[in-house]
Amino acid sequence: MDVHGRDLRYFTAVADELNFTRAAERLYVSQPTLSKQIRALERQLGAELFVRDRRAVRLTAVGEALLPHARALLAAWDGAEEDVRRARAAERSALVVGMSTSPGRGLLPALRSRLLARRPDARPTLHQVGWADPSAGLADGSSDVAFVWLPLPDGERYRTVVVAEEPRLVALPPGHRLAGRAVVDFAELLDEPFLALPAGAGALRDYWLALDARGGREPRIGGVVGSAEETHEAVANGQGVVLLAVGNAPLIVRDEVTAVPVRGVSPSRLAVAARRDDARPLVRAYLAAASAAAGSMAEATGPERPPTAE
Repeated sequence: MDVHGRDLRYFTAVADELNFTRAAERLYVSQPTLSKQIRALERQLGAELFVRDRRAVRLTAVGEALLPHARALLAAWDGAEEDVRRARAAERSALVVGMSTSPGRGLLPALRSRLLARRPDARPTLHQVGWADPSAGLADGSSDVAFVWLPLPDGERYRTVVVAEEPRLVALPPGHRLAGRAVVDFAELLDEPFLALPAGAGALRDYWLALDARGGREPRIGGVVGSAEETHEAVANGQGVVLLAVGNAPLIVRDEVTAVPVRGVSPSRLAVAARRDDARPLVRAYLAAASAAAGSMAEATGPERPPTAE
């Protein structure tokens, strides 16, 4: 038998009221419709469920046997509907924020507060991704939005909001010949071994090696690094130097590793990105929060280049 939940709901309403008219009013259906559905259920079961006469309606023995099971099935289905409703609400409210290293700069709390002001139901969670994936999880869908460094490989796939534009520094090992300088020209670094991102980082690897500023000269690769801690250790051990953004200097510059501003390379750009085809309201709200936070940061730091959306 394939009994519909609606039929069991009709049956339990009549069993509760022992009156077809009152049960129909409770169910917001007409009394003839209710009677028709109960008769159809009885035919399907092959037995009467109610004894009907002019004075009263009462359950038959079959009806008495069915009633506790009908109540249990309906209660289980109501519970399932509630669990589904909660799961759907959680799914709509969940937002996975990808990053390869902490963005710092006060960005995470600033964006969270602005997001919750727009969407109090939002539940952002952080997703750490290795440096081999410059999209920080956007490309494979493991992140909904992400903090990324520009340029992004396959950049046309993404919408971006630049949240920080900063000069680049070069991190130097202890005792390096350029340590202590106020600024260095990138030309002075051309013969230095550089630490590089994994090959899978593509255009981002090229950017942090500053290929566009080398005049066609191939970089010397002193090592490949996949995290801030690996980078710090490699610089400290003298494997090579590395370019980094001002805001990321505290991750690398410690324990005698120093950093010096570099002249002759473009500034770094940290952005919040999302897939261009992802139009979910929560994703749009996070991008809007990023734009608002970037605007506030630009006002606080003075009349430099404003944040841009791409």
